[in-house]
Amino acid sequence: MAGLIAGDEQRILLDLAVALAIGLLFGLERGWHGHGAQQPGETKKPAGVRTFGLIGLLGGAGGVIAQTLSPLVLGLMFVALAAIALGSFLFHVRETGETGSTTLVAELLAFALAALSALGHQAEAASAAVVSTLLLGFKPQLHRWLARIDQAELQATLKLLLITVVLLPVLPDRGYGPAEALNPYELWWLVVLIAAISYVGYFAVRMLGANAGIALTGLLAGLASSTALTLQLARIGRAQRGRANLLTAGILIANTTLFPRVLIIVALLEPELALALTPPLTGMTLLTLLPTALFWVRRGAPLDANALQVSNPLALGQALRFGLLLAVVMLIARVSADLFGSVGLLGVAAISGIADLNAITLSIARMDLTRLGEHTAVSAILLALATNALFKTSLCGLIAGPRLAWRVGLPLLTALSAGFVMGLSDIDWQHWSALWLDWLEVPTAVPAVDDDQ
Repeated sequence: MAGLIAGDEQRILLDLAVALAIGLLFGLERGWHGHGAQQPGETKKPAGVRTFGLIGLLGGAGGVIAQTLSPLVLGLMFVALAAIALGSFLFHVRETGETGSTTLVAELLAFALAALSALGHQAEAASAAVVSTLLLGFKPQLHRWLARIDQAELQATLKLLLITVVLLPVLPDRGYGPAEALNPYELWWLVVLIAAISYVGYFAVRMLGANAGIALTGLLAGLASSTALTLQLARIGRAQRGRANLLTAGILIANTTLFPRVLIIVALLEPELALALTPPLTGMTLLTLLPTALFWVRRGAPLDANALQVSNPLALGQALRFGLLLAVVMLIARVSADLFGSVGLLGVAAISGIADLNAITLSIARMDLTRLGEHTAVSAILLALATNALFKTSLCGLIAGPRLAWRVGLPLLTALSAGFVMGLSDIDWQHWSALWLDWLEVPTAVPAVDDDQ
């Protein structure tokens, strides 16, 4: 049967099918959203599954006609649909008093995406349709989450986003200063990158609130600031001496997040260095999780997660301070590496690991790996992690006493010691991975074909 249909006709049928599916997807969500408000024999929703399905087909047909005749036809069809949808909306408002325009916008969007799919952008249109219906379906959750955001957080976020969108495109993308170590465009882009990663954890903690518990709060807050969370839990430990196991579990969870976080940041900037860091950071993560689980089993009563507060990483002042710190660390690291070689860079890494682990990680990841040397880069990042762990252990000891300090320090320093062995040894991890795959009889490459046969 398929052979009886020409290729162009098959394409048109497929375009119309995708357009219909897009319309039905919108219709299912809108129909389900309004089913509770309907009474038998009456329709309160201005558009449902059938209407959205027809709108999708209309958009698909408009896209097909636009390719055959003129794009003007598609524009006129959109204007006609907008007029009909607006009339239906006004009638719905007069009959029910409901003034929400979400369904009206959804109708126009369904038509536009259906037409877009018929114009050869099926994947983009389908993806946008799925995202749109998710936004429509998550209305209660979105409103509940927005209610948790205060005005100061919203304004700080909008200010930084505004400066990023306006400022970033006009910043010069070239090096300045000694050894051309400072690139304004790259510097601000890195600030936004770190702020975005941190904001994921901050936003999750703010949205989930006390229901998250210390485990999930520690995990998510570790993305925002593991040092800040360690400081807060240490202060709680000073007031509640008998909660050492629970607080240790929370601190270790937050600091375990550091290892995959560092790996992700490096992978975004220098994949080759991330490959070298994968074995030690993975090993450190696994070795830290074991004592964390032991302390968690013996944690006792839960701790109110409302006691854990994380500062907004998108606050403009905080972002500017981090940008200044990053610029200073990048400049010192580059000059130290040029003047004193690997010894100078390792010294900067040891000091910077105490102040801010992100700054030295970004600085090393942006250096020339062929000139610096992979071994030196790995050593510097691991050394920064070690000094950062020692600093946090010292904080726990000074604030909460040795009972919390040894519980936190021993697992972290043991994991870091193992990470140094794995990262600085001469083991060829790719070679051993290949041997392991061979032992499992997993093919690693396609056998070559002899052309002479």
